Amino acid sequence: MAQLGAQPASSPAIVWFRRDFRLADNPALSAAAETDRPLILLYIRDEALEGRPIGAASRWWLDKTLKAFDAALGEFGQRLVLRHGDSVEVLKALIAETGAGAVFLNTLPEPAARARDERLADALGVPVRAFEAATLAQPGSVLNGSGLPYKVFTPFYRALRARLDLPDLRARPRRLAAPAARPESERLEDWRLHPKRPDWSEGFNLWTPGEAGAFAALDAFLDGPVNDYPTGRDRPDKAGTSRLSPHLHWGEISPWRVIVDAQAAAHRGDARTGAVEKLMTEVGWREFNHHLLAAFPALPTKSFDPKYAAFPWRDDPQGLEAWRRGLTGYPMVDAGMRELWATGFMHNRVRMVVASFLIKDLMIDWREGEAWFWDTLVDADLANNTANWQWVAGSGADAAPFFRIFNPASQGERFDPDGVYVRRWVPELARLPDRWLHAPWTAPRAVLEEAGVSFGGAYPQPIVAHREARARALAALRSLKQL
Repeated sequence: MAQLGAQPASSPAIVWFRRDFRLADNPALSAAAETDRPLILLYIRDEALEGRPIGAASRWWLDKTLKAFDAALGEFGQRLVLRHGDSVEVLKALIAETGAGAVFLNTLPEPAARARDERLADALGVPVRAFEAATLAQPGSVLNGSGLPYKVFTPFYRALRARLDLPDLRARPRRLAAPAARPESERLEDWRLHPKRPDWSEGFNLWTPGEAGAFAALDAFLDGPVNDYPTGRDRPDKAGTSRLSPHLHWGEISPWRVIVDAQAAAHRGDARTGAVEKLMTEVGWREFNHHLLAAFPALPTKSFDPKYAAFPWRDDPQGLEAWRRGLTGYPMVDAGMRELWATGFMHNRVRMVVASFLIKDLMIDWREGEAWFWDTLVDADLANNTANWQWVAGSGADAAPFFRIFNPASQGERFDPDGVYVRRWVPELARLPDRWLHAPWTAPRAVLEEAGVSFGGAYPQPIVAHREARARALAALRSLKQL
């Protein structure tokens, strides 16, 4: 993109925020502040910017992070200018309105946004300075010896690690000069990002969107749970994960900050080296998915492995609705789907279980599940959401084979052995003994009666028999091999 040319010193610069709502380690903001120009700090609500409109849970988070970021800017005597519409047209209008002589931005990793950014300087007629801030390396820049994108995680991660040096993270700017005349801003309340009545987001209060919330989440994780992370991350009944994914997606904290602080904790002896390495591997998977999407932009809609394009998916509206509502009759699946609806989040292990159930037990197209997650997850991310769904479906890069079909009952017994997770989200079964909790249909009638469980009443019988569903899915897989 074009560099800054000879511009009047008094000419303001626009800092265009997209998903980088942080003051620390924000390269575009730091570079703009260093010019000593008056700064116009802009957010544009453009539904087409990333290639697809964001979902309802993401709108909830956006509302809260914009409020938090605007309040943080207030400490500098600044404000966030809000506009909506086509990004290029809004920028053109703002440049004409203010005489701005430059635009600073941090790139987004999605292909549609990157393509637009590449044309931005020509469209605007002013220099544009762009910085990488969402990922560890520019998507598409980590290639194998043949100059092609990696399709397997382990060699990708090895190559990524070999080229990365821990950076000196940028501190918050000391000064953010405001323009003499502030551009008009739309009112955030008028965007109505928070859900109307009935307000389904009451359970979202466990989150603290914004940079301060992101740092607090990282500190809390490094102060304790990180040491059990290699195994604890698989236990939905325990607080064993970082829950940083929405903060990373919205750019309230950078992936570099996570790695630098985690390695510093290991160096001090506050965190085990092996646990920090596992955390870095998971950050690496996030990176891998973004590089995959850059190389294969059709990933959200088409099977990465083309043979799965012919997979005989079933049309099952009732099964899909039961899955969405957490009424499948499989407690581990239902607990996960209810956690998702109530909190905008689902534990990673449970995400794999519910995805396997939809794809393989019900044989419903993975794109239906991906669309539901896109609408209901506060950390909905185009690269990670689509790549992970394809991973479970067996159609993705470095995917789990399709014949690996999770048994939802045994998954519950293994990863929620005391039933804490299921009892929290499926209270209809709370009084069942552990022995029967994850497969209540196997419990004797007397046990069910004593626990107050009545199938067909508060809790359903399984909507599909897992053993038969597994056989059906494997038969469908064999049909692909005969094509």
